[in-house]
Amino acid sequence: MKDGKPENLVEMFEGSVARFGNNKLFGSQNAAGEYEWVTYKEVGKRVDDLRAGLAADGLKKGDTIGLIANNRTEWAVAAYATYSLGARFVPMYEAELVTTWEYIIKDSGVKALFVSKPEIVEKVNTFRDRVPGLEKVYVIDGEGPDSMAALEAKGRENPVPSVRPETPDEIAVLIYTSGTTGEPKGVLLSHGNLTSNVVDAGSCFPDLSDEDRSLAILPWAHSYGQTADLNNFINIGGSVAFIRSIETIVEDLGKAQPTFLIAVPRIFNRVYDGLWAKMDEEGGLPRKLFVMGVESAKKKRELAAQGKSSFGVNLKYKIADAIVFKKIRERFGGRLKGAITGSAMMNPEIAQFFIDLGIPTYDCYGLTETSPAATMNRPGKLKIGTVGSPIPNCRIDIDTSVVEPGAEDGEIIVYGPMVMKGYWNKPEETAAVMTPDGGFRTGDRGRLDEDGFLKITGRIKEQFKLLNGKYVFPASIEEDIKLLPVVANAMIYGEGRDFNICLVVPDFEVCAKVTGKSGDPAAMLADEAVTRLIEDRIVEALKGTYGSYEIPKQFVFITEDFTLENGMLTQTLKLKRRAVVDKFGEEIEGAYK
Repeated sequence: MKDGKPENLVEMFEGSVARFGNNKLFGSQNAAGEYEWVTYKEVGKRVDDLRAGLAADGLKKGDTIGLIANNRTEWAVAAYATYSLGARFVPMYEAELVTTWEYIIKDSGVKALFVSKPEIVEKVNTFRDRVPGLEKVYVIDGEGPDSMAALEAKGRENPVPSVRPETPDEIAVLIYTSGTTGEPKGVLLSHGNLTSNVVDAGSCFPDLSDEDRSLAILPWAHSYGQTADLNNFINIGGSVAFIRSIETIVEDLGKAQPTFLIAVPRIFNRVYDGLWAKMDEEGGLPRKLFVMGVESAKKKRELAAQGKSSFGVNLKYKIADAIVFKKIRERFGGRLKGAITGSAMMNPEIAQFFIDLGIPTYDCYGLTETSPAATMNRPGKLKIGTVGSPIPNCRIDIDTSVVEPGAEDGEIIVYGPMVMKGYWNKPEETAAVMTPDGGFRTGDRGRLDEDGFLKITGRIKEQFKLLNGKYVFPASIEEDIKLLPVVANAMIYGEGRDFNICLVVPDFEVCAKVTGKSGDPAAMLADEAVTRLIEDRIVEALKGTYGSYEIPKQFVFITEDFTLENGMLTQTLKLKRRAVVDKFGEEIEGAYK
């Protein structure tokens, strides 16, 4: 401990077990769909047993232990057992290509591997002879000598004390980046990187306590979910409920009743779009009340900015809040008081809607290489349209020398104790992103406003230049297009061309309702009335926000969505542009002809 704050994950976890032993920690749904909970003390005992079991099987300080599993209690048990053994932890996604597992296991030198179920063992066995360093594979949902349960039982018979890092700089985790370009890179995050980020980012939300609860939506195999959800809630003594799947989030929210969410904008965008679609479908009084609530909230804000108030406006808002907005809050479990959102920025209109609803969302910014939080909006320090200001002990510099002359923005460089130790086995790649004075070059473009809030303006690697010399930052255009109910996904393309085109994956269910057309997706795309409607709505939505050169002039409609399974999205749902262009190259060229 330093100034009462943990310097490594082992003392952080053990300290919380000691302080919050009888508190609920993890909740999982049983066969009846009800949440069952385990306490800090129970999870702490499993960590002790598993650590001892690993030691009995020959694992030791300095070894590398991997895991292929979705969020669950055993994920955390394996992670903290690894840390307290003095070993390195390498988490991987269940929904991943087998070739990626093989690459990560081989590159990181995984010696022992936990997997969630026997089916994954079978897949690992297809390449195991090519990874001689992998000595042990343990199954979580399994029986017999190679099961996690057997390893814990062995540990109970041969307890060993925990090992605490000698310095905060000892590596705790290797997190492999999603690899939007090239092969994945193993990001070396130390105990100090992770605990400093928990402490510094957590201080931005001082009201969170051991009475708070999260719903684990984001994968812990990524640094965002791992730091903000798992480590943060353990540090404050809170509880974490697991979702069954992405499809059951709404139902799970109602059952888990979280007080705070670690999320991405897409979740709130879907709720917002769904609410308007439902209101439009119902019409009548429900829609009138909903619109009255939205408009009165907006008027209330405008008057408050002028130091004024209106009895009529306040009354309208109270009526809508009691009849409509309360029901919406109940869909989130009825206790939700806020959420942080990352990976993309919330649409300002949607962000303001949830503030009016009583569920403020706080945009934040960071990368795996920064553990991940660098800037955050927070209570009392919120500016919509930005990703917040630097967290304590973090500094943001903007390097304008690497962008076109005269630009007001530049590359974002992050300094602070959360900056990674480098990329595993990749000294050249590490040197390319680290400045001589310890800053991390993010590859993102941005600018700091007069109040120190960061505005993201694009991604240097994703920006492209049209033939007319104009720069285009496609991600922001795509996010606005995807807010349209008739669009499921979109990608902007135009590198070295006269104009932009847009690849569009329509939301066929919504299109059928809007147009009155029916039939399979291919038939709908063959109908010019359908495609013309989508094109018109996209162009209309972008006018006034983007320059004419940024708005696409041609459209390519496709039936296949961008997904993890077809390799067009990363695990954090970012677009793999190269993969999309490779897949639909002919269609793209056809649009330009």
